[in-house]
Amino acid sequence: MASKLKDTKGSGRQVVESVVIRFAGDSGDGMQLTGNQFTQATALMGNDLSTFPDFPAEIRAPIGTTYGVSAFQINFASHDIKTPGDSPDVLVAMNPAALKVHLRDLTPGGAIIINTGAFTDRNIQKAGYKTNPLEDGTVDSYRLIQIDISKLTLLAVEGTGVSQKEGLRAKNLWTLGLMCWMYDRDRQPTIDWLNQRFGKMPEIAAANIAALNAGHAYGETAELSSEISTYIVPKAKVDPGVYRAVTGVETTTWGLLTGARKAGLKIFLGSYPITPASPLLHALSNLRQYGVVTFQAEDEISAICSAIGASFSGALGLTSSSGPGIALKSEALGLAVVAELPLVIVNFQRAGPSTGMPTKTEQSDLYQAVYGRNADTPLPVIAASTPSDCFDCAIEVVRIATKYMTPVIFLNEGYLANAAEPWKLPDADAIPDFPVEFRTETEGFHPYLRDDKTLARPWAKPGTPGLEHRIGGIEKDYDTGNISYDPENHHKMTKVRAQKILGIADDIPLQAVSAGNEKGKLAVVGWGSTFGAIEQAVQKCREDNLDVSHIHIRYIWPLPRNLGDLLRGFDKILVPEMNNGQLVNLLRAEYLVPAEPLTQISGQPFKVADLEHEIRVRLKD
Repeated sequence: MASKLKDTKGSGRQVVESVVIRFAGDSGDGMQLTGNQFTQATALMGNDLSTFPDFPAEIRAPIGTTYGVSAFQINFASHDIKTPGDSPDVLVAMNPAALKVHLRDLTPGGAIIINTGAFTDRNIQKAGYKTNPLEDGTVDSYRLIQIDISKLTLLAVEGTGVSQKEGLRAKNLWTLGLMCWMYDRDRQPTIDWLNQRFGKMPEIAAANIAALNAGHAYGETAELSSEISTYIVPKAKVDPGVYRAVTGVETTTWGLLTGARKAGLKIFLGSYPITPASPLLHALSNLRQYGVVTFQAEDEISAICSAIGASFSGALGLTSSSGPGIALKSEALGLAVVAELPLVIVNFQRAGPSTGMPTKTEQSDLYQAVYGRNADTPLPVIAASTPSDCFDCAIEVVRIATKYMTPVIFLNEGYLANAAEPWKLPDADAIPDFPVEFRTETEGFHPYLRDDKTLARPWAKPGTPGLEHRIGGIEKDYDTGNISYDPENHHKMTKVRAQKILGIADDIPLQAVSAGNEKGKLAVVGWGSTFGAIEQAVQKCREDNLDVSHIHIRYIWPLPRNLGDLLRGFDKILVPEMNNGQLVNLLRAEYLVPAEPLTQISGQPFKVADLEHEIRVRLKD
């Protein structure tokens, strides 16, 4: 927890700059709901925040086991923050398994709120403990608050008309009420949400609201001051505007819709459910009033083929998946490349290979995105760095896809998809339009005529009189668009398709330095969700006058024109990645620079402290 200051308003609360809280329990304990509601209340309080939901991989692991533990971490502060925090200051453990999994991450001397009602002999054994951790010294070095939350929840919901089983489910709301008291959060937004969520089940709404209020009242009356303090985290100083807490899935959805509007196109999403990409299908399916059409296909191949068909017909074809699904789509991706149709492929990366760890985050699909198709099949690749950045990246992939008549891969991540942060709502009217111009002129038309500057072929809607044409997976003649097996023509078409993609480098911004100087001793180069951890680690080192800079790459392929020269201005290059070293090898191959990998393949984001340590070690040499 950040340094504590005395509250000058006489409330008895301590003022702190930032707090990291982790809610953890069984997957049926509602930890994600608790975290999300606490996040909304925190956003309304005006704090900067960053969250990290951590889901179990099992659909329904045995209750009380470590395999079924679900967690939600939130870092909120009175200043700018960029990560969900390295270690929690407060751990809310709803059962022994949650304590077992997450105690090792708790800040030394941190606080643990324990639901003693779940610490039965059976649950202790299922969590892998041989003795009760509350009695054998396991938690003696922490500030321990033991509360029978299960019992107090059942007492709170008496008279609401719910069964004991239904009432016990409200223990997460009881816990939320206690945390709202501890950190001076407003309960009313949660009460309003519960009334809306359970509008047709008033007894369930009443039980959850009763539990929420009871948890808050317990904090007010239980005289916990000797064990726990209450805190105030002041509002963060932010630019004026309208803000809301957003996840990467939400901003990706809105960015794709905005991009389609700016291009003057309707959206068609062909998708097949897969973790963690499914929420995009859910989100877009709720936007039918904006002309969005969604299609849940029978498999990944039919999903992308339906999207290709939509693009052929004159709509913006979208498809989404994660690594295993992208592998299944690869043949059809080759079809979209040779047919030269605009198509957006959103890849929410997860830990692999194969099924891997489906609910854990990773950055291991860069090779797949840049190279992962048969033959020479180039296409642009763009990666988002924060949940809010997903909005801008989604617009950009639509712009590039439609301007250059090419499929574009948008590398998202499971972490970005589910994480939340405050986002200043943009002025949609200020975003430039890039309207698509469909071919209407019939004279001299064939489907592979090219724009002199972009090398893009024309987009002609099927059924337009005089513009009947055929495209497909077989090679086409450069001059006529007819099927061609001529060797020299195939060589020319392959080169032209590659040059079209490389030419996009002239249409994207030059690579900038996120923090630090454009030359120096060390550059830390990242991509994707490593942005926040790298940025904070570099800033901490620069506060100690260390010569280190941060370069973060959005355009993975083609790379920015000036990137090679920029990298050569540094003595050392460190590339942290949540994979076994993919971007680092790409940079070495393209620029022959002595880039050094820093890999982490744990399914968890980098910690700021770990990166700061690695930077300091390299600057000592």
